Amino acid sequence: MPPRRILLIGGCGFVGLNIAEALLRQGHNVTLLDRHALPTAAAAAFGALSGRLTTGIVDVTRPDTVAPYLRDGADGMVLGAAITAGPAREAAAPEAILAVNLGALPGLLRLARDAAVGRVLNLSSAAAYGAGPGDTPLDEAGPACPTGLYAITKLAGEGVCDRLGALWGLDVISLRLSAVFGPWEHATGLRDTLSPPFQVMRAAAAGTPALLPRPGLRDWVYAPDVAEAVAMLLAAERPRQRLYNVTGAVPWPLLGWGQALCRVPRPGFACRLAEGGEVPTIDLHGTADRAPLSSSRLDGEFGWHARHGAAAAATHFEAWWLAHGAALEVMA
Repeated sequence: MPPRRILLIGGCGFVGLNIAEALLRQGHNVTLLDRHALPTAAAAAFGALSGRLTTGIVDVTRPDTVAPYLRDGADGMVLGAAITAGPAREAAAPEAILAVNLGALPGLLRLARDAAVGRVLNLSSAAAYGAGPGDTPLDEAGPACPTGLYAITKLAGEGVCDRLGALWGLDVISLRLSAVFGPWEHATGLRDTLSPPFQVMRAAAAGTPALLPRPGLRDWVYAPDVAEAVAMLLAAERPRQRLYNVTGAVPWPLLGWGQALCRVPRPGFACRLAEGGEVPTIDLHGTADRAPLSSSRLDGEFGWHARHGAAAAATHFEAWWLAHGAALEVMA
């Protein structure tokens, strides 16, 4: 396959960086656009890969800042810019959240249409389903009951992509990502709470206790697996659906994952449940763990499933952290 030209919008978030790395490793030409510059550690790592990387500073709410990067067209575009807001930011700056997460989409999709982009992937979230607990896997045809502006805008964004894609003859697919964690995660100022596995890894590196309010049983999905799914769907000839879940193979508890870390932890680290009178130090993003996502649609059509379970993700993430984590922590 000849190199493809892919634009990553919001590409300096950690999911975007994993996608960029996967595409560059495959030899593609990647244009990474974000409001922030590419982290130095990522630039150094990506420079050794076979693909060609171009970067640019843009404001997604101003399509004119993105347009110059589409003058020569593109084979694919990934929409990943978002503000993952907590309640405090929701109350203080709802206009900014709506502008980035939802208001920017029509302008970006119009650019994709005018540049004849081959396919657009919209990165949505499992948050669109809502936060209700349960054991029955959530499938793409089931109800969605989002709470919080981030979740609401993600569900609405899927609808905007579907509608404008149909009106403009644009190939747009949305991906609902489960609880993503892994390499290149760092504080960008756009995510109010970092992933719980990242919080545990940071505690391990600092030699401080990681106290959990509950075991944290969830369908965690490792960011390199998400990147592989994105790369596959960018290249797929005729996907049958406009919406796919991207999730881990099986749910597993964060408590056990943290206790299995063996290369990073410094003296003083322990991963355990908070006991009576102790305040948890790990934020699990809610008071209960939602039901897992169903992977049957992506698996049934493409045979895709996440390669990293709990043990494999711990081994890989520790190796990555030892190589790059300290540099990103200095930036944060």
